Amino acid sequence: MSIFDVLFGRTKPVRSRQEQFFSIATATPTLETSEGLKATGRGGLALRPMSNSGFREAEGEMEQLVRAGARESISRLGFAKDDYGYLWVIVEDEQFEDMVSLLYSASVALTDNGYGDQILAAIVEFSQEAGKKVFWIYNFKRATFYPFVPADGKGRDNAYELRLAAVMKKELPIEPEPSHWYALWGAPLDAARSGG
Repeated sequence: MSIFDVLFGRTKPVRSRQEQFFSIATATPTLETSEGLKATGRGGLALRPMSNSGFREAEGEMEQLVRAGARESISRLGFAKDDYGYLWVIVEDEQFEDMVSLLYSASVALTDNGYGDQILAAIVEFSQEAGKKVFWIYNFKRATFYPFVPADGKGRDNAYELRLAAVMKKELPIEPEPSHWYALWGAPLDAARSGG
């Protein structure tokens, strides 16, 4: 916001936390050219499930919306629980933007029904030529991205994560505190199947 905005009472519209997620789609060309990372077209949205009927109803509405979108875009779709009890909406699509749009739609459907706080994060998968997986995680509560690069076992390639964050800070809203770069181990991204 400039000084003139303050003096004249103008404010710039703030992008919603969900809308910030779309910036990964525009950042993909930079990831490909500068880092040699290729989008795999796989991503997921992690939710903390609740046992109340309102959440189950909102979850059902979200699932119907995402299934309809998946049929239209010919995306593969899956729903799975991980070892930590989180519910995952998994999308796989050759058109990266379609995958991002479906995950966005799922987050909006839950938020519109009052369950946005149950969204843990979104994860988007990339790969290097050598086959190494690199993930970008979007924290909806903080409206920021951070890289997650698994190493051997349950280790992480912290140096590469820091480098990726530095390279992408002009393109993505990067989480400034590496202590908030939580790993998402065991994301069931293989759960997507054809047919929506």
